[in-house]
Amino acid sequence: MPSYRRPRLLAPLLLIPLISSCFASGGGAGDSGAGGGGKGGDGSRLRVALAFPPAENLSPYGADATLLSRLGVTEGLTSLDANGSAAPALAESWRRDGDRAWEFSLRDATFQDGTDVTPAAVADSLAKATDAEPAPAALAGVTLTAKGSGERVVRITTDEPDPVLPLRLSSPSLAVLSAKAYEKSGRVDPVGHATGPFELTKVNGATSASLDRFDDYWGGRAQASGIDARFIADGTARANALRTGELDIAEAVPVAQAASLDKETRRDTATTRTTSLLFNPESGPFKDAGLRAAARGALDTSVFAKDVYEGYGDPGAGVYGPAVTWAEGKRTEPVGRADAKKPAGETINLATYDNRPELPEVAQVVKQQLEKAGFKVELTVREYSRLEGDALDGKFDAFVLARNTLLDTGDPVAVLASDYTCDGGYNIAQLCDKGVDRAVADAEKIADTAKRQDAAMAAEARILGSDAVVPLVHQRIITGVADSVQGVVLDPYERTLVGTGTRR
Repeated sequence: MPSYRRPRLLAPLLLIPLISSCFASGGGAGDSGAGGGGKGGDGSRLRVALAFPPAENLSPYGADATLLSRLGVTEGLTSLDANGSAAPALAESWRRDGDRAWEFSLRDATFQDGTDVTPAAVADSLAKATDAEPAPAALAGVTLTAKGSGERVVRITTDEPDPVLPLRLSSPSLAVLSAKAYEKSGRVDPVGHATGPFELTKVNGATSASLDRFDDYWGGRAQASGIDARFIADGTARANALRTGELDIAEAVPVAQAASLDKETRRDTATTRTTSLLFNPESGPFKDAGLRAAARGALDTSVFAKDVYEGYGDPGAGVYGPAVTWAEGKRTEPVGRADAKKPAGETINLATYDNRPELPEVAQVVKQQLEKAGFKVELTVREYSRLEGDALDGKFDAFVLARNTLLDTGDPVAVLASDYTCDGGYNIAQLCDKGVDRAVADAEKIADTAKRQDAAMAAEARILGSDAVVPLVHQRIITGVADSVQGVVLDPYERTLVGTGTRR
C-alpha cells in the first residue's frame, strides 16, 4: 500500500488549454425584483440547490471548498479564466522572481468581517493551508512560504521551482480568509470571514445555509440580495423542486430528469469531468496486471455516453476529455499494458456513490460486463461522504469515480500527481508505479506550455498502460435554471455557479 496524504475530494483540475465552451450565463431577461432580506435591501434572494452536502463543517481544505466557491463565498489570489489561464482575483498582478519566488500585488479589498486584506493576512491564510492535515490537494508535492513584502505585495517562495504557482493559487482550497477564521482551535470557520460577493450568515448542518450579499465586495455589489442554499443529494428531488418553482437554480440535474424540464430551463455544459473505473493494483484480485487487462478488455465503453448519459457525454478517451481541446492531438497509445489473463470467477468488490445519480447506473453496467467476462461482482453504493475514507484506504477492488480533472489547480499535471502517483493525495486508484512517478515528475518540472502538455500526455499513456484506470465517459453537466433567472455562471471547471450578475 503506498503512503499518501488524504485530502478530501474537491469534487472528484490546465495550463492554458482551450475549453470548447467558455463560461456562459443563463440568457433571457430577468427582473431583479424587490425581494427578500439580505444586506442592501434590493434584489431578490436566490434559491439554490447543491448536490453535495457539507462533509467537513465547511472547511476550505477539502470537499467543501467548492461549495464555498460555487456559492460566491470564497476566492483566492487568482482564478481561472475560460481558457484555463490564471486570472486576477485578490491579486491584481504577479511576476516571477527567479526560479522559486513569485510576487503578487494585492488589490484593495476587505474581508467580510470588516478587516482589510493585507499581505500579512494573505500570508497567514496560506500558511494555515500549508500546515493543514491533510494538506489541500492543490499543494500536493509543494512546500511554499508566503511573506508580506511592502504595503501591497505578497512574496511566495517554493522549495522547488513551481512554474504553475499562479494556477495552483486559483484552487478553491487555497481561499484567503481573515485571521478571525482561525480563532477556533482545531477548525477553520469561513462564516463571515471570506472575501466573496456573498457572506455566509447561517449554516444548518448538512441541510441548508443562508447567505447575504457582501456590500463591500471589491468587485461591486451583487445584484441578488442573498442566497438560500439547500443541500439535496437526491438528483430527482433537485429537479422536482426546480420544476415546482421551489428553486431558482439546481446543479447537477440527472440526465434521466433532463427531459422532464422545459428546454428553456436546461443548460448543459461541456466540462473537464471524466467518469472512470479505477482498479486497485495494490491488493485483491487486481493486483494481478493480467486480470486488470482482462477487466479492461471486457468493458464496452461506448454504451455509457449513449445510453447511461443519454447523449450528455462523450465516450471515454483518456484522463482528459474533449473539453480540453489540446489533448486529443497529443494523445499517444498506452504504454506497458500486460497480456490479459482469463478470469476464474474472482470476486470483485465494486463501489461508487449516489450523489451523482448516473454513477450507480454506470456501476450496474460495469458489473454486468465484468460478470459476463467471468468475474463475480459485489456492488456497494453509498453517499460520497460515507464512502471516501474506505476508498482512499484501498478497501475496494474497483471504484467508479467522476473526477473533474482540472478542478484542483487548473494544471493538467497536478491531477496526475494527485491521483496516480505513489504519494498522491487523492490516489483512490492505489497506483504506485515507478515509471508513472518518473513521467509525472518530469512533467512537473516543465514551464513551457506546449512541452508541459506533451509531458502530461506521455504520463497519461503510462497511467492508462497500467490498467489501473479505464476512462468510461467525459461528462456534460446539466444545470437547471428557472426562466426568471439570468447570470448563472456555467463553469467548465465547476468552481463557480453564482456571481455578482446572477439574479431573478
